[in-house]
Amino acid sequence: MSDYIEIMVLVEGKTEEIFVNDLLRPYMARKKIYLYPTQISKPGQKGGDVRFSRAKKDIWMHLKQRLDTYVTTFIDFYGTKEWPGLDSVRSGATPSEIAQTINEATKTEVVNLFADCRADERFIPYVAVHEFEAMLFSDVDLLSARLNVNKEQVEKVLAEYGEPEAVNNNPETAPSKRLDAWSTNGKFAKTTTGIVLARQIGIPKIRERCPLFDNWLTSIESIQRA
Repeated sequence: MSDYIEIMVLVEGKTEEIFVNDLLRPYMARKKIYLYPTQISKPGQKGGDVRFSRAKKDIWMHLKQRLDTYVTTFIDFYGTKEWPGLDSVRSGATPSEIAQTINEATKTEVVNLFADCRADERFIPYVAVHEFEAMLFSDVDLLSARLNVNKEQVEKVLAEYGEPEAVNNNPETAPSKRLDAWSTNGKFAKTTTGIVLARQIGIPKIRERCPLFDNWLTSIESIQRA
């Protein structure tokens, strides 16, 4: 009987890989849950063009390698080009509704494809509604101080959308575009500044402010040890 859990985390790009390795992995390791991130695209290939036709090959590969490991995804709805449930997302859907539609469709598709690998038990879908940068809106004080912008500017964005995970994903007003606009050189360094900021905010605070992210981690924490 094992008292620990191992999970392969299929991520969209380098930023998410660093985030899992540097922040999520030590956080979950304290609970004897060990995360191993790997990019869906080939190493060095830019993220943001996520297709299920590519991801399902990786999902299958990790499900079949060892029957005692789990597989989860960590990609964003904003970057998907072809994915289960995309056509079912209604116009004006809330982040919660989008996540439910995409995650349920993804789970159904993976279970149908890989039932012989116990995908119903071992696969946990997580499609974040917006990109990694949305989570950085979890702490207004830290974000405004790090970028040296007026705190009221950040508060205005959150007042408009209500919570970090709801910040608009319009190409012109996506979280990353807002951070670019607030950065001194016009480009927010998410793999460096973004990760440092996420570390300063901390996983507990991000979970508190981002319910969809929290639901994902709760699902992982709820896995029953064999």
